[in-house]
Amino acid sequence: MADTLEEPWWEARGAGGGGDSGTDLSDGESLKEEADISKATQQSEKPKLVPSKKRKQPAECVITADKEASKVKNETGVKPKRRRKKKITDILAKSSPKPGVPEDLQKLLNEHFGAKRSVIELEELKLPDACFLPANDLTHSFSSYLKAICPKWAKLRKNHTEKKSLMILVICSSALRCLELIRSMAAFKGEGKVMKLFAKHIKIQEQVKKLEQSVIHVGVGTPGRVKALVEQDGLSLKSLKYVILDWNWRDQKLRRLIDIPEIRKETIELLETRVIKLCREGSVKLGLF
Repeated sequence: MADTLEEPWWEARGAGGGGDSGTDLSDGESLKEEADISKATQQSEKPKLVPSKKRKQPAECVITADKEASKVKNETGVKPKRRRKKKITDILAKSSPKPGVPEDLQKLLNEHFGAKRSVIELEELKLPDACFLPANDLTHSFSSYLKAICPKWAKLRKNHTEKKSLMILVICSSALRCLELIRSMAAFKGEGKVMKLFAKHIKIQEQVKKLEQSVIHVGVGTPGRVKALVEQDGLSLKSLKYVILDWNWRDQKLRRLIDIPEIRKETIELLETRVIKLCREGSVKLGLF
């Protein structure tokens, strides 16, 4: 009977104590597992650092930015387009060439000296209408023009006996043009002597020597060499009667005597040296061919 009695409640509870300790151990293990899982989760959530070597620069963005900057610069117009200069061919295409007139030469002198000289000095450079010969109307050959402006050439030629001096001085833009005019005046010159007054293949000492030894009636040359001869006293303007500027002729680039900067400058300097003064005194006439 005693063997069949149930165990007291405290003994049963004591026996179950081992179960509670087992439960406590499993709870500790579960907590440890939860901590491990949480740690692993935190590690997995951390962003992975990519080595700097593997990072690619946004090349496309940089190029686009440069393009945008260039576009903005163009839109602001920092450097506006240069205006195209008018060419001589453009001007001639719109209008036919006009023969030179005395007003053209006077305008050239005013533009050149306007800002450099006083009012009184400019007045001394002014050429009255009486200083000019009839201008070429583009219908004359050189010989016919010379005959028109100098109808008494034969008498003047015979009376000219002074050395180092000329009666007619022709100013051209180049040596080749000088030779062309010398050939074209054969019908006019008669027995008159014509001399080349340009620098191409001719030394200035040779020209000075020839002028000293010979009587020359007509000189055809470039303004630079003629000016040099006058300054070196190799050429005298004492007997000079006519100065002809080859004004209307154009070279292969369609440039006139006054369109070539260097030739224009030398021509103006030659005129200023002595010619303008002689024209104003009435001893020399100026013509535009």
